[in-house]
Amino acid sequence: MSRVGKAPITLPSGVDVAVNGGDVTVKGPKGELNITLPEGITARQDGEDLVVERPNDEQEAKALHGLARSLVSNMVVGVSEGFRKDLEIIGVGYRCAAKGKSELELQLGYSHPVNYVAPDGIEFEVPDQQKISVTGIDKQVVGQVAAEIRAFRKPEPYKGKGIRYVGERVIRKAGKQAK
Repeated sequence: MSRVGKAPITLPSGVDVAVNGGDVTVKGPKGELNITLPEGITARQDGEDLVVERPNDEQEAKALHGLARSLVSNMVVGVSEGFRKDLEIIGVGYRCAAKGKSELELQLGYSHPVNYVAPDGIEFEVPDQQKISVTGIDKQVVGQVAAEIRAFRKPEPYKGKGIRYVGERVIRKAGKQAK
């Protein structure tokens, strides 16, 4: 069996799971998420745990077993705690301003400001002009939004300017050298 797939998912208090055939719906204090499991993968509630199972040891079922368990586990964590990605802006004149909870205005050295509107379920926090926090209940959407914001001005290797994840290490290159 898959090492990831066979581990049970412990449900925290306040989280309700409804399994209807191949559909799994998770409700919690932060919201509700649902997923359709891949064909052949099933889920069942066993007391305070949720178990994801596969019918046989075929290669396709093996490959999807751990994936399905991880997706359901991320849904449980998302509706109970939520997910967060932190970004930092580095560069002279580079800054960010929040326009409400779901819109950003970025000054990134272009001749115009870059406006970004978040999809449903995503919120931004801007504690200061060089920091952005992306929060939401869906791990995939939070990561995608953070990646889209980072793509506006990726960190460049010579001066290190741009938008990067907090803790991301940018490998610097040496510039031109006089002979």
